[in-house]
Amino acid sequence: MSTDVKQSDTLRLPPGLLPKNIADLSAYSSAKSEKLSGSTWLNANESPYTREYKLSGQALNRYPDPQPQQVIQAYADYVGLAPEQVVMTRGADEGIELLVRTFCQSAKDSIAIFAPTYGMYKVTADTHNVALNTLSQELLLQGDVDEICTQVGDAKLVFICNPNNPTGALVSQDKIAAIAARLTSSALVVVDEAYIEFCPEQSAVSLLADYANVVVLRTLSKAFALAGLRTGFTLANTQVLAPLRKVLAPYPVSTVVADITAQALSTSNIASMRRQVDILNALKSRLQQWLEQSDAVTRVLKGKGNFVTLQLKDKNAIAIAYQQGLVMRPFTLYGQDNWLRISIGNEQELGEVKAWLDSLTGSTATNQ
Repeated sequence: MSTDVKQSDTLRLPPGLLPKNIADLSAYSSAKSEKLSGSTWLNANESPYTREYKLSGQALNRYPDPQPQQVIQAYADYVGLAPEQVVMTRGADEGIELLVRTFCQSAKDSIAIFAPTYGMYKVTADTHNVALNTLSQELLLQGDVDEICTQVGDAKLVFICNPNNPTGALVSQDKIAAIAARLTSSALVVVDEAYIEFCPEQSAVSLLADYANVVVLRTLSKAFALAGLRTGFTLANTQVLAPLRKVLAPYPVSTVVADITAQALSTSNIASMRRQVDILNALKSRLQQWLEQSDAVTRVLKGKGNFVTLQLKDKNAIAIAYQQGLVMRPFTLYGQDNWLRISIGNEQELGEVKAWLDSLTGSTATNQ
């Protein structure tokens, strides 16, 4: 007799069990959620570098330290903060979720974002039935502070992805400080710095000394080349982090993750990360030059981060890339579906991008 259990098509959840906001939710579509095949992966802003880590062999039958002190101290030293200003999370995404869950009341409060930007702000707001005030990147970059803060309205959280994903746009520290000053009695200004290691001089961490309502999100997924570890940090003053700690999961950081993270934050590994960033920034400049010279590209966005976003003359060029085993991230931006984001890989991988570009135009230029 077969013991296979088959789901009946007649099974249904009780009416009204699933909240409407979840039933209507459009889930975030990550680069890895698309079941694509290829040989060169430049679609998820991952680092091309790998490093071996040794596990300590600690007993896994015991629960881990919820906030491993060695890691917290190491990251605090790295960013120049006190340990009590650092909370370790499962990627920066958990930091986003914690902030919304802690500071926003369902069906009452709102958050503000500047689109196009990282999609998890919207998904998190929708998940918690928090309203979304969608403003434009143009307003954030070109508008004056009074206009920005007026349009932010009564949003509890104002998310600024800096550098922005997927455009790479950068907002100055002075402007972020001015926005925080204007919103000091009404909102938290959350600066998502997932890509800040590629332009560290632009970090808003220094603003924490003067503004109680500034929060900075960080990750080890990009420059630290640990996307598979899912490790992030929320940086803020104690007035912000104290309530966050109340809603944080009991044991959010596994023993294995803490072990590897502590090694990643050693002085030698931080120095290695910075050398890799220099290499990637140089390769990015080379890629930008190729793209600007290509007849297959109509526009290249200038910005920071380990990626370049561009507009193609013909979006069918993306299908040609897939045929060549080259996987990059297509986007619909500004109402047009012929945009593409290319993560900065190693020299060989970017050589494949050059070959693809040349195949689109019949160019025989060398990879110089």
